[in-house]
Amino acid sequence: MTVAAEKPLTAAIRSDGEVLGLREYEQTGGYQALKKALGEMTPQSVQEEVKKSGLRGRGGAGFPTGMKWSFVPVGPDAPRPRYVIANADEMEPGTFKDRYLMEGNPHQLIEGLILAGYAIQADVAFIFIRGEYKLAQERLAKAIAEAYAAGHLGKNILRSAFSLEMILHVSAGRYMCGEETGLLNALEGKRANPRSKPPFPPVAGVWGKPTIINNVETLVNVPHIIAKGFAWYQGLSRSRDPGTKIYGASGKVKRPGLWELPMGTPLGEILEEHAGGMRDGLKFRGVLPGGASTDFLVQEHLGVPMDFLEVQKAGSRLGTGTMIVLDDHTCPVGMVSNLIQFFAQESCGWCTPCWSGLNWAKQILAAMEEGRGKSGDLEKLQFQTKFLAPGNTFCALAPGAAEPLQSALKYFRDDFERHIREQRCPWRA
Repeated sequence: MTVAAEKPLTAAIRSDGEVLGLREYEQTGGYQALKKALGEMTPQSVQEEVKKSGLRGRGGAGFPTGMKWSFVPVGPDAPRPRYVIANADEMEPGTFKDRYLMEGNPHQLIEGLILAGYAIQADVAFIFIRGEYKLAQERLAKAIAEAYAAGHLGKNILRSAFSLEMILHVSAGRYMCGEETGLLNALEGKRANPRSKPPFPPVAGVWGKPTIINNVETLVNVPHIIAKGFAWYQGLSRSRDPGTKIYGASGKVKRPGLWELPMGTPLGEILEEHAGGMRDGLKFRGVLPGGASTDFLVQEHLGVPMDFLEVQKAGSRLGTGTMIVLDDHTCPVGMVSNLIQFFAQESCGWCTPCWSGLNWAKQILAAMEEGRGKSGDLEKLQFQTKFLAPGNTFCALAPGAAEPLQSALKYFRDDFERHIREQRCPWRA
C-alpha cells in the first residue's frame, strides 16, 4: 500500500476525525491486497503468508494468527458453513485502540476480515461490536454498504469464485462478550457464559460450525501483510515480535492518547516521548501495561521493550498494549478497588472462584478505603489471588482480574498497610 510503511495501520486516518470513505481508502491502496489474494493466491498461500509474518493476536492473548487459521478443518468433508468474526467488543478498561481504527478507517477492517474469510473459505463474516460504539457502528454500516456496491462483498467477489456475506452485530454488552466463547454464545442469542474447551472455535464455534475470531487490530494488519509481504512486515519491528503496535496511555500523563509504533518500543519511551511524561507536580509510580487485567510494572521496568516476551519476563503481559498510568497522588488501593469492583460486576457467575472470590475481594478493598480495614485483610487478599489463579476458573476473567491486585500487593504493600493502620484512606481529604 502507499501509506507510510512505518505506520501502516494509522497513516491514512485523517487528523480531523472524519472517516475515510471507499474512494479515499482505495487512493491509499485499499483493496489492492484483496485483488492480489483473489487473483494470485490460494487460501492456503494467504494463510502461509500471515503465518510467516509472525502476526500475533492484538486482543491480549497474542496467539499466532496464521496458526489459528490453520486449525479450521479443510477438505470436501469439512463442515459448512464457516464463519469469521471480528471481535470489536473492546470492553477492557483503559483500552480504546479498536474504536480509533474503526471510526477512522472502517474499510481497512472490512478488507482484513474479507481476507481472513478467504483464507479459511468462510461463508459469513460478523463484526461483533459493543453497543456503546455508536459512531463506529454508523461508519462501519456505511462502509459495508459501500463494499457491497463495489463488489468487494457478496457473491463472486471481484468476479472470483469466492463469496462472503458480512453482518454488523451490535452486542448487548458485558465484559464477558470479549472472551471468544462468551462472544459465540452472545452471537447465538444466549447468555454470554464461556464454553468448555475443547472443542475449540476453529473446529466447533458459532452454531457448532468452524469459526475464527480475531481482534480488530489483528485483522487490520492483514491487508498490509498480503500487499507487501511477510519480510517487509517483520522489518517494521524493534523486537522479535514483528510489525507495529498501537500503544496507548491513559491516566495523569500530559498527552493521553494512542500511537502506532514499532513493536518493542520501550515502555519509558512511550510514556515520555509520546505521552509527554507525567503532569506537572506528579510522579510516576506504576503502570498497567496492557489494560486493567495486567500486572503493574514500576520504575525499574521503564526500559522494558513493549512486546509479548519482554513484558512477560518483567512479570506482566503486553495485553492490549494500552497503559493505565498510576501517579503518586492517586491511591493505589482505591485504583485496584475500582478495578475489582468492575470485574466482580462483569463476572458471568459461571464458576465459584470468580463470582464469590471477586465479590469477597471487592468487599475487603471497599472496607479498607472506607477506614474499616482489619488485621489479616492482606492475607485474605493474597489468598484470593491464588484462589483466582489460572487453572482454578472456567475462563480467564478472574485470573486477569487478580493481576492488578496481586501486583499491587507486591509493589504498594505499604499503602495497603497504612490504610489498615490509620483506619482511613490517606489520599482522601
